[in-house]
Amino acid sequence: MSEIREIASGLQFPEGPIAMPDGSVILVEIKRGTLSRVTPDGKIHVVAKTGGGPNGAAIGPDGKVYVCNNGGFEWHEIGGLTVPGLQPKDYSGGRIERVDIDTGKVEVLYTECDGHRLCGPNDIVFDATGGFWFTDHGKNRERDRDRTGIYYAKPDGSMIREVIFPADAPNGIGLSPDGKRLYAVETWTCRLWAWDVPAPGQVTGSQPFSPGGGSLVASLPGFQLFDSLAVDSAGNVCVATLASGAITSISPDGSKIEQVPMPDPLTTNVCFGGPDLTTAYVTLSGTGKLVSTKWPRAGLKLHFS
Repeated sequence: MSEIREIASGLQFPEGPIAMPDGSVILVEIKRGTLSRVTPDGKIHVVAKTGGGPNGAAIGPDGKVYVCNNGGFEWHEIGGLTVPGLQPKDYSGGRIERVDIDTGKVEVLYTECDGHRLCGPNDIVFDATGGFWFTDHGKNRERDRDRTGIYYAKPDGSMIREVIFPADAPNGIGLSPDGKRLYAVETWTCRLWAWDVPAPGQVTGSQPFSPGGGSLVASLPGFQLFDSLAVDSAGNVCVATLASGAITSISPDGSKIEQVPMPDPLTTNVCFGGPDLTTAYVTLSGTGKLVSTKWPRAGLKLHFS
C-alpha cells in the first residue's frame, strides 16, 4: 500500500472532495456548514457558507459548484470521532445548491420534485450533456426514516425528475467511463447497483425486485457500510467504506474487489487529481482530515472539471 499523506486536519466532517487544477481541493465541511478550499500547504479557506449540511459536490458546466445539502445533522463525539446522528431540531430541509466559488454566492435550485420534498441529498455526478444525477439519502429520526430515491436534474433549475424510487438510503453515485452505466450504492445494505443509461436522465434494468430494475454488482461481507464513490479510468468503482475504514475498489462486473485501508472508520469519500489523475484524495471525516495516497490506476476525468 502506498503511503498515506495528511494534507489538512481540523476539518469539521469533510466530504465531497473536488481536485482542482491548481492543486487545491474544494470540499464541504458538513458540520461547519461550509464549502471550503484546502490548499496544498494544508490551509483551509471558506469559499461559501451554505448552512444546513453540505454533502456531495461537483463542478458544473458553468464552472460553479453544485452542492447536495442534506439539511444538517445532530452531532456526537464518540471515541474521539465526530459522528453524525439524527435529523436535528433546526433541520433546514434538503436542497440542491449552486455556489459561485469566486464570490461565495449560494443559490437554491431545487427543494422538491413533483410535490415531494428533498430530504437529504447526498452525492452528485454530471453527465456529458451537463445534466446531473444525485442521490437522496434521506434523514433518520428516532422512530422512522425517509424513503428516498435517485434523481436527474438540469443545472439551470428548469427540470428535476425522480428516476429511481425507492432505494434504501442511496449514497454514492457515479457514471462509467462511456457514460452508459449509472452506479449507486446503498449505505445500510452495503450494495452497489448498476443501471444502463440509454439516454440522458433515463435508466433501464431487468431485475423485477431491485431498485429501478438495477443489477447488483457487489455487496460486502460483515459489518461494513457504503458511503460516497468515484470511478477510475478502467471503470472500477471506488467506494468509501465505513466501519472497516477503507476505499473499496470494485470491478465493473463485481468479480474483483480490493480494499485499501484508511486510518479512520468514517472514511467517506474519494476523488482523483494530480497531473496524471493517480493521486487519490480521501476524506477522513471522523478525525476531520484530508489525506492523499498514490492510486494504482488513474482516476476518471470528470466532466467539466
